Amino acid sequence: MKRRAFLQSGGALIVAFALPAWAQKLPGALDRYPQLDAWLRVGADGRITVFTGKAELGQGIKTAILQVASEQLAVDMKSIDLVTADTAQTPNEGYTAGSNSMKDSATAVLNAAAQARELLIAEAAKRFAVAAETLTAQGGEVRTADGRRVSYGALVDGKTLSVKAAPQSKLSRTRNVMGKSVPRVDIPAKVTGGAAYVHDLRLPDMLHARVVRPPSYGARLKSVDTEPESKMPGVTVVRDGSFLAVVAGREWVAVQAMRELRAKAVWDEPRKLPQDIYATLAKLRTEDIVIAEAQPAFGGKVFEAAYTRPYQLHGAIGPACAVARYENGALTIWSHAQGMYPLRGAVAELVGLPVERVRCIHMEGAGCYGHNGADDVAGDAALIARALPGKPVRVQWMREDEHAWEPYGPAMITRMRAGLDGSGNVSGWDYGVWSNTHSTRPGRAGDLVAGLHVEKAFPPSPPRPLPLPDGGGDRNAIPYYKFPAARVTNHFIPEMPLRVSALRGLGAYMNVFSIESFMDELAAAAKADPVEFRLRQLDDPRARDVIRLAAERFGWAAYRKENGRGRGFAFARYKNHAGYCAVAMEVQVERELGELRVLRVVAAIDSGEAVNPDGIKNQIEGGIIQSISWTTFESATWNDTRITSRDWSGYPILRFSHVPQSLEVHVIDRPGEPFLGTGEAAQGPAGGALANALAHATGVRIRDLPFNRARLKRTFAA
Repeated sequence: MKRRAFLQSGGALIVAFALPAWAQKLPGALDRYPQLDAWLRVGADGRITVFTGKAELGQGIKTAILQVASEQLAVDMKSIDLVTADTAQTPNEGYTAGSNSMKDSATAVLNAAAQARELLIAEAAKRFAVAAETLTAQGGEVRTADGRRVSYGALVDGKTLSVKAAPQSKLSRTRNVMGKSVPRVDIPAKVTGGAAYVHDLRLPDMLHARVVRPPSYGARLKSVDTEPESKMPGVTVVRDGSFLAVVAGREWVAVQAMRELRAKAVWDEPRKLPQDIYATLAKLRTEDIVIAEAQPAFGGKVFEAAYTRPYQLHGAIGPACAVARYENGALTIWSHAQGMYPLRGAVAELVGLPVERVRCIHMEGAGCYGHNGADDVAGDAALIARALPGKPVRVQWMREDEHAWEPYGPAMITRMRAGLDGSGNVSGWDYGVWSNTHSTRPGRAGDLVAGLHVEKAFPPSPPRPLPLPDGGGDRNAIPYYKFPAARVTNHFIPEMPLRVSALRGLGAYMNVFSIESFMDELAAAAKADPVEFRLRQLDDPRARDVIRLAAERFGWAAYRKENGRGRGFAFARYKNHAGYCAVAMEVQVERELGELRVLRVVAAIDSGEAVNPDGIKNQIEGGIIQSISWTTFESATWNDTRITSRDWSGYPILRFSHVPQSLEVHVIDRPGEPFLGTGEAAQGPAGGALANALAHATGVRIRDLPFNRARLKRTFAA
């Protein structure tokens, strides 16, 4: 089956200016929720509350949104309360994903706060009988030139902010708070043992539960003797089909009872898993979507390459956790999932409640970024709480549950062909990516693990490709370089041998890794410096700026190769319309041991206006470290029936001993430019730079991820 989609750009902004004011698109998420009081409110005491439908995942969005509101309202950050992702209070901003929180939510708050400030000034102008232009807002007050003042709280009459947002905002260009490296507001509790995560939530009379998870995909519970556990003091067994859980007043008692039930449970395990996943993916039916149409004419020398990525886990340090309470026919869930409104819909269907009777409140989890087990454990908690009305129930997955049942980042294959002309430039480009869907987020009850295991099981949502310009498996598959002709095809594979969904960056990590690896191979064939080779095929000045800055700060031109060491470089613009990131990296390789260490990393990032430069650095540093872990360690394993990478020994991740000795991030600030997002900009360039540094150090190009010790030893031995 063939479908066509085309990535278009340009022209839209010019047309927008010609539209009447009522028809103009509002900034960011204001376009979906245009009422100002959906985003902020001012109390009679002057206290300001700001609302966002996005969730704090450790990316620092709470701090950045507070900075934006503080700057535009001319108040201290400490005078603002921030409410995040709560279906009873905040706008429905869908999922916190795709590095969109600043672009969507912070942009909405920026403009809502600016318009609220102007409304307050206009109200004060009426009271003082002066021109609004003569008034200033400062410290939660509006002040006249002659010293009179009135507080925001006194100006609010309950209706002042109940107005629809305007397309244009009179943004304050002061930078007293924005652009400053303000300490993150979410950090103190995390480093002082405070209640930082949903794992730390304790409610009166709270019960603890554990789920007896099936041993494999498709397994059905044939029989289990629950009578001994049911007779234990304070213990309740909950069963619905193959969904089996145990509840107790003490967590350790629940764990012990779960282990006893698991040892006795008899399961039917009919499903067999494929052993050679890449051969399997290559044989499965595809839906071919051409996303870049130009038919390349390969002049000069022609080169080909193929790359592979395995299934990879989120590897959250804190296993999935949720708390649920069912009382008076209503259900409340505290969850670290990334979409409270979509979760609410799935849970309501799962437990058979009207959606308005379910409230989902976001709390942070100790590890996220993508669709991990957070939604699933919320579904578990909802089912168990429904069976025990009036009691809050806390459910936490065991490590083996997390590793075996969370949705993985999909395995991927990329293949490409390119030509080099007589000048050593790319003359044509043909690229294909083979992958499953990159999102099975709920949604629907069948998208939750519990929804598949209850007696009346729910069907999962059909797998689908995610459309560009954001994309899924084809995210960043279209090269950002200006080649004469490029054809790119997304070979979407509906069938999923393993459970998959969104892992940070979706397909961008693999596509950038592949493109940037191949760019280095082409640069070598053209006998060109890798940085210079990229620059001469880019015409976006902001792309050129990040490349030059990263190369300069790394000392690229002066680098001298040492035995066992090598350097690598890579660049991408995330999603081809978000943040720009370039990474230069130095590695050391011990060939006999198969040991690969990243010694030094220098990155440059341009994500538009920098609200919190230190927060941006945090994100790029974290993305680079995560990418090094993916690229050098991580790969899920299984036998013909069960997942075998069920703990940290079976699924190793980066340890402190392998963190780079030096990691520099240089932020290019663009005051007044739109927010572009940061959180997922670095993973692809970091993986590509590492691959290129490994090839430079050893003279061997490895195209299959991860570059773990076993693979390196096999490769070098061969």
